[in-house]
Amino acid sequence: MKKNIALLAGGYTGESVVSLNSAQQIESVLDYDLYNVYKIIFTQEEWYYQAENGEKSIIDKNDFSIVTASGKITFDIVFIIIHGSPGEDGKLQGYFDLLKIPYTTCDATTSALTMNKGYTKAVVSGISNLNVASSLQLFTNNLTIEQEIQSQLKLPLFIKPNNGGSSIGMSRVNKWEDLKGALDKAFAEDSQILVEEFINGREFTVGIYKAKGEVVVLPVTEIKSSKEFFDYEAKYTKGVTEEITPADLSAEQTEKISEIVRNVFAKLNCKGVVRVDFILQDFTDDFYFIEINTVPGQSAASLIPQQVKATGMTMTEFYSLLIEDALVGG
Repeated sequence: MKKNIALLAGGYTGESVVSLNSAQQIESVLDYDLYNVYKIIFTQEEWYYQAENGEKSIIDKNDFSIVTASGKITFDIVFIIIHGSPGEDGKLQGYFDLLKIPYTTCDATTSALTMNKGYTKAVVSGISNLNVASSLQLFTNNLTIEQEIQSQLKLPLFIKPNNGGSSIGMSRVNKWEDLKGALDKAFAEDSQILVEEFINGREFTVGIYKAKGEVVVLPVTEIKSSKEFFDYEAKYTKGVTEEITPADLSAEQTEKISEIVRNVFAKLNCKGVVRVDFILQDFTDDFYFIEINTVPGQSAASLIPQQVKATGMTMTEFYSLLIEDALVGG
């Protein structure tokens, strides 16, 4: 018997557009011989399913069900592809835990923790062979903070919202006179921000997932951007960034980063598929942690699909693995 899947898209942040693009790609390749797929759109105003004929069904939040022309529909599993709030920060995960509906992402605790870049860095800092840049986590924006930053950190700096994604609100600061504008930009996106020292080196990202009781590391991607750093434009504008999969790393470096990622996945108690971003510092073999994405993008321009295809697996097969793992309590 086919399973009913709720494919959740949208959300309450500027990343909703990315989420909708990801959902469109997933919806197009899911195995319809195995699953009945219902794309549920989340906005601040309502959660709803819209049928092909345009008929809109509002979600009953008491049991996360809909009523269509064919009757009431409940869901066997939820495929969460909402980037940011409420799909990546633990809010929906806690809701579905209460309803005992399985989902494809990390649990509520891990999702809430990993949305906070500063707290995540504190947890992963003890992992063998993993380095973290010197940083400050800030909660208010005032002149005293600028003085504190200048006394404790060295230029250049990265300044970014602590709970955001897709590099929205991020800046690189090369001169102290640019600090205030960068702080204002980040605080416009979040009440907490992270200021960290810039590490010169090559940028890499790697996906890792759990399926059939096994944790699998995907091929590593190197990111070469024509911009100063991998910001929103670089991520989603064709031609701005070159993404090389698999990355040009030695066998020893590939093994090292794979082991680090496995340890990150285990220490943060991850589930489903996540993506971890790193810098390989120039003239060393030292990998520096940037961040982890627990609901990584799945659009045509996204990195996880590139890495999956490099293994020879189809996206249909990959998503089926994630769904089946979540159904058995992955």
